[in-house]
Amino acid sequence: MLVSRREVSEKYSVREMVVRREKKSRSLRGWRTHGWGRVGQHRRSGGRGGRGHAGMHKHMWSWIVKYAPDWFGKHGFTRPPALVKESKIINLAQLDEKIPEWVESGIISKEGDTYLIDVVKLGYNKVTGSGRITKKIKLYTLSITEKARKKIEEIGGEVILLKS
Repeated sequence: MLVSRREVSEKYSVREMVVRREKKSRSLRGWRTHGWGRVGQHRRSGGRGGRGHAGMHKHMWSWIVKYAPDWFGKHGFTRPPALVKESKIINLAQLDEKIPEWVESGIISKEGDTYLIDVVKLGYNKVTGSGRITKKIKLYTLSITEKARKKIEEIGGEVILLKS
């Protein structure tokens, strides 16, 4: 059952709101001050309290306290770049996929049915365990996850950790 607005407003004594069809700025074209009085009131950046971040330590302090409490001061520290070591990671799926290519180009060697892979020479310093490995490998690395180590040893491979 459809109910008209009038019926709803009579029943609940709700007034219909007037919708301003045009923006106030459109209706005030031709009126120099747009209702803000003489001599440029409400014009320049003074009405905002300054341009940009002006007044953040003065008259806009309550805004800072409420909305940006970490605005001022130092936070944390930056470690020297020489101390931060970037991890170059390869996972087991990528390793398994590239073995034939590396054997063909002579980067890694094969000893019986085991592939000898030094990931440090390949430019990686960590091996992660996502993906499957189908070939038996002997892996030389600086760092390896427990999951990757378990997968390599399950298939009959070996992991040798190098000192950095």
